[in-house]
Amino acid sequence: MNADPTPTRTLPAHECWALLRVTPVGRLAFCQGGRPEIFPINFVIDGGTVVYRTSEGTKSRAAEKAAVALEADGLYPDSGTGEAMVWSVVVKGDAATIAVTAELMATVQLPLHPWESGRKDRFMRLVPETISGRAFPHSSANAPINREVSAT
Repeated sequence: MNADPTPTRTLPAHECWALLRVTPVGRLAFCQGGRPEIFPINFVIDGGTVVYRTSEGTKSRAAEKAAVALEADGLYPDSGTGEAMVWSVVVKGDAATIAVTAELMATVQLPLHPWESGRKDRFMRLVPETISGRAFPHSSANAPINREVSAT
C-alpha cells in the first residue's frame, strides 16, 4: 500500500515572521539541568526579535543561560485550495533581559500584556540565530481540527 507523500511546504523567513506577528501565543523551550522545559508565553515581534514578559524565576534565569527556541503554530484561514493548512514556525537563538534603559522604555510601549496574573516585570528579548517554518494540508481523515477538551 503506497501512500501519497505529504506535500509539506518550507516557509520562507518573511512568511514565518508574518505568521508570528499575528500569533498570540507560543511555547518557549530550553534545557535546564539537562532536562527540557517548555512554557507557554505570549509575545510580540519587535524589529526581527521576539519580546516576552516574565517574572523572576525559571523562565528568566534559565533562559539567559541556555539556547532557547520559540515554537508557534496554527491554521491558515483559507488556503484557496479548499484544504485547511497547518503551519509551524520555530525561532532558535539566545534570550536576554532587556536592561538598557532606553531599550527598556521603548519595549514598555509594545502591546505586550501578561495573560497570567502576578508581576511580570522582566522584559526578555529572544535574538534569533535561525527561523524556520513549514506548512502542510491538515489531514481531516486523521484528526478533527477543532475538538472539545474537558478537564476531568
